[in-house]
Amino acid sequence: MQKLDLHIPIHLPKEKKIYFASDFHLGAPNAEQSRLREEVITDWFDSIRHDAHLIFLIGDLFDFWFEYRYVIPKGFLRFQAKLVQLVEQGIFLVIFTGNHDLWMFDYFEQELGIPIIRQPISVQISDHNFHLGHGDGLGPGDSFYKMLKKGFTSKTCQRLFSLIHPDVGMYLANLWSKKSRLKNEKEDESFRGPEHEWIYQYCVEVETHQHHDYYVFGHRHLPLDIPVSDASRYYNIGEWISQQSYGVFDGQQFQLQTFRK
Repeated sequence: MQKLDLHIPIHLPKEKKIYFASDFHLGAPNAEQSRLREEVITDWFDSIRHDAHLIFLIGDLFDFWFEYRYVIPKGFLRFQAKLVQLVEQGIFLVIFTGNHDLWMFDYFEQELGIPIIRQPISVQISDHNFHLGHGDGLGPGDSFYKMLKKGFTSKTCQRLFSLIHPDVGMYLANLWSKKSRLKNEKEDESFRGPEHEWIYQYCVEVETHQHHDYYVFGHRHLPLDIPVSDASRYYNIGEWISQQSYGVFDGQQFQLQTFRK
């Protein structure tokens, strides 16, 4: 299995593209609706597999995910099977953890060779510089979440949670995840203005130190295209609960698109 090295420039073959998607939230709000969304996502994968060179999955693929030592969450079989097909076809995949699935460990890396990225990274693709990440906890705001994230990502917290029986642990975690998602739904409905868009503020700060042509993030649940400087833009690629929006780069330009069956 060929491995992708994100530390060196990525050469995009002729007539191939790079795709970006995030916030599938598989598992939410219930099994029935999640299954329907899973089918839409796998149909999207099938629609792009002919020209996809690399697919960045930028966090919150699951509404909750925790890998016990010998147990992973039940369900999502069609999604995982489709990832297997893409990898076997020779398409590169990269997964970023989000705030809902930050307890991904090594399952996807060991089983499929898909790298798991936990922090924003910079990559060069066909002479264009990208800065990519899920987007949670970035910028000047959300100090309470930043404190929570430090706890959730600590080894001590993860070990303690792993001691809870999976039936109980998954039940409690899904309750928490649902509460978090419902709390943020209203905030995700509209553009807040640049001064209140924390991911955008983060991009502006990064741009003062290192130029990037494109800043691509998820988390926000709202497709956005905002200039960061005269030569760079911030894109938020939205979500798949209702919008099915994603990003695509053809080697020359980045675009936001929407998938419709």
